[in-house]
Amino acid sequence: MAPTLPSSSWLLLLLLLLGATATAAAKGSKKLTPPAATAYEWPERYHAVVVSNQSNHRLQLIELYYDWPNGRDLNIVRDQLSGDPPLYNVEWANGTSYLFDAAASSCRTFHFPVGILPPDWIATAAYLGRDTVDGFECHVWSNFLFSRYYADVATGRPVRWIFHGNTRHVLVFEAGGVMEDSSKCQAPPYCFLNVVAAS
Repeated sequence: MAPTLPSSSWLLLLLLLLGATATAAAKGSKKLTPPAATAYEWPERYHAVVVSNQSNHRLQLIELYYDWPNGRDLNIVRDQLSGDPPLYNVEWANGTSYLFDAAASSCRTFHFPVGILPPDWIATAAYLGRDTVDGFECHVWSNFLFSRYYADVATGRPVRWIFHGNTRHVLVFEAGGVMEDSSKCQAPPYCFLNVVAAS
């Protein structure tokens, strides 16, 4: 017959295990201290090149021009392995967005209550801690638009963001980058003929 511990020994062992578990839980539940949000604000103008992994597993290469002083941003969207001309998505601070195909003279108009995010949007986002993504040590935030936004700890540059099931990996980020031909930021006249409201 195996030796048995007296019930007081079992109780002592149980209390020690509970104490160790409580200590580990207390260490793991430390309040996350976010970095200074101003270090991670967007510049008022930037150019980025991102690879977007769509929720349907299609890939897109997107060139993005963010222009807060003029209340707009432009996404030039190229589908993977497609010889088709790019799609243009012009988004305005007032929430209006035009997605147009210049080659086909087609356009869809959308309205989103938010418009484009201001450079300091991160000040009101929830800080989620740190994570390593795409080989970079990142601070992670979340807000009503981004389910996750990752910024490089060392430089503050965006590395990845996830919204509406789409994951965008940032390949190039140029603070102050502007589009040479700003006429591309203007939706063509045919966009104003048949307005389709969507959100």
